[in-house]
Amino acid sequence: STHVVRIGEHDEPEFKVSDGYGIPTGIMGFSDVQVTDSAIYAVFHGTSFKEIAKQSGKLPDGGKYIYVFSLKGEPMCKYVLDHYIYGIWVDEATKTIMATDVNSDQPIVKFSFGSV
Repeated sequence: STHVVRIGEHDEPEFKVSDGYGIPTGIMGFSDVQVTDSAIYAVFHGTSFKEIAKQSGKLPDGGKYIYVFSLKGEPMCKYVLDHYIYGIWVDEATKTIMATDVNSDQPIVKFSFGSV
């Protein structure tokens, strides 16, 4: 399920200060969004900033999920990927998603998907 959390006078995220740096306390959320004629596709990370800091660069970079929403913002489905990705390009006609995997020497990956 998805929800929106707003903190602060101007809806800014919550931060803690550590050694002079503002460290976000939430999660790494969406990194890319592609809007097509029939749906909205969004790459989602879902890893807490605390876990990212604790792993000190040992975690793969990117999101392992693509959420698909209707054009009205209603959740339609979620894809769990076998790569961690950042950017996406969606071709609904061929049912493919091209994505960038910054953790690989072969940074362009292709996924096939069914109807949403």
